[in-house]
Amino acid sequence: MRYILIGRGKMGRLIQETAQTAGDEIEAAFGREDLDRLGKLGRVADVVIDFSQPGALPEIASYVRRTGTPLLSGTTGFTPDQLRQLESLGSSAPVLWSANYSLGVAVLCRALAAVSGVLKPDFDIELTETHHNQKADAPSGTAKLLLEAMDPAHALTPVYGREGNTGRRRKEEIGVHALRGGTVAGTHTVHFFGPDEELEFTHRAASRQIFVNGALHMARLLPGKPNGVYDLQKILFGA
Repeated sequence: MRYILIGRGKMGRLIQETAQTAGDEIEAAFGREDLDRLGKLGRVADVVIDFSQPGALPEIASYVRRTGTPLLSGTTGFTPDQLRQLESLGSSAPVLWSANYSLGVAVLCRALAAVSGVLKPDFDIELTETHHNQKADAPSGTAKLLLEAMDPAHALTPVYGREGNTGRRRKEEIGVHALRGGTVAGTHTVHFFGPDEELEFTHRAASRQIFVNGALHMARLLPGKPNGVYDLQKILFGA
């Protein structure tokens, strides 16, 4: 496989090292300071892999539209408008975006979708996420992914932390709490608090390598697919 990498952060460097160890070729790698060079390239790779910042989207979108190169993105922090721009690229190439490429998180999303409908009438839901002290966005993209799995109809109101005397917790709330510190790769816990019982789901990432392995696995599946926006859950589980 041949890749163009966008992003020279820790994830970008680890993707490059892992891909090259597996025998893949890195045709080009760009960071914030030289991303404009992407506009001078033709179609030289099988997939563009983006783990950068939302601000890189215009350059990436222009390249994908011009060359039709499949795009796999793991960038988080997109605004709703930027996500719509990303999804619009499906008319030009196969596109896959996910906030998390861990197989364990994919299974967790599926489990939460199955149980939350049963528990929501009688259980209060709270979500905590913990990441390293250099993470720029909060709540994490994975936290938003878990929220969507539990409440796809957006019937609940996210409450991001709590402060002051605002009265009792409302039934339609779902609490979201972001912790930042040290070098934590990522821990996400969903608490279901019911009458006299509690159910808890936790995923802990020991390192970024699990995200890299998942992203490269999915990248190898994109070439040859029809243009369109692909869903990680549907590719993994077929539904």
